[in-house]
Amino acid sequence: MSAVVVRVRAAVRGLRRELVVLGAVVVVLVALVLVGLGVGEIPLSPGQVVAALFGHGDTVSDFVIGQLRGPRTLAALLVGASLGVAGGIVQSVVRNPIASPDVIGITSGASASGLTAIVLFGASGASLFTVVLVGAVLVSLVIGGLAWRRGITGNRVVLVGIGVAAMSLSVTGWMLTSGTVQQAGTALLWLSGSLNAVDRGVVGLLGVGFVVLMVAALVQSPRLTVLTLGDEVAASLGLRPNRAKVLLLLTAVLLTAAAVATAGPVSFVALMAAPIARRLVGGGRVALGVSAAVGAVIVLASDLIAQFAIPGNALPVGVVTGVVGAPYLLWLLARGR
Repeated sequence: MSAVVVRVRAAVRGLRRELVVLGAVVVVLVALVLVGLGVGEIPLSPGQVVAALFGHGDTVSDFVIGQLRGPRTLAALLVGASLGVAGGIVQSVVRNPIASPDVIGITSGASASGLTAIVLFGASGASLFTVVLVGAVLVSLVIGGLAWRRGITGNRVVLVGIGVAAMSLSVTGWMLTSGTVQQAGTALLWLSGSLNAVDRGVVGLLGVGFVVLMVAALVQSPRLTVLTLGDEVAASLGLRPNRAKVLLLLTAVLLTAAAVATAGPVSFVALMAAPIARRLVGGGRVALGVSAAVGAVIVLASDLIAQFAIPGNALPVGVVTGVVGAPYLLWLLARGR
């Protein structure tokens, strides 16, 4: 009985710490949202921002937030949260710190399908969103089929995913050279991961999709925690490991595809968010809620840097996340086995 009591107390302490960390990250997130909505050519005070958010703003603040900065800020928040959760799921299922959607080919496959739709059919908005979702699922099925050997194992998924990502990049290059100059310019901006001209309708689709998929991820999170103990332990506890992995990875694929369809491939967010969340929470907890909040913080902060680091020249947010994320990936590779 004493061992059970000790485990219960440890679980309660872990949950308490996770909630405290989540609260702290949310505070940072709220501060970044207020900054993002307030700074620009028409500066707004925090009071004006809050008043506009609650429907009591003046004409100028209502227009600036409702039509200009609000959709961009909401897109940054949702894209970051989606990628943070997707990265946490993939890394936990595969049990490999570099097995993010960026590395194992999901993001590249989604990008290739979206770029093909843009160049060949001029897709945009909801049609582009649908094509990217379908393309990401098909690519993930290819990766899963090639990596399957009586189940899903981490090293095979990473190696197969790298190969599929290389093939997807070949398709991307082919599409860029096949399109017109105008199509190539639009495609390059989208491929760099940009929030400069987000579609409000697509942001709404991402919002609905994120809520549904986040609920699905939280419902499956107990299985995710069991899977981190290993397939044999999970099976001994009554879990069907392969079935649970497939459902969890499908959730991660759809989250990644929805984020890519909205802003293009914003690189390395999925790779960074979950490890940061795990370090903050401690105890080896998966902490999908904290991963979502950390991912949102990364994208919001990166977007602010992208907008104002070089006066008069707004960079794609993917450029900033790439500058930060690439050294992090090299560090992981250098310190790992």
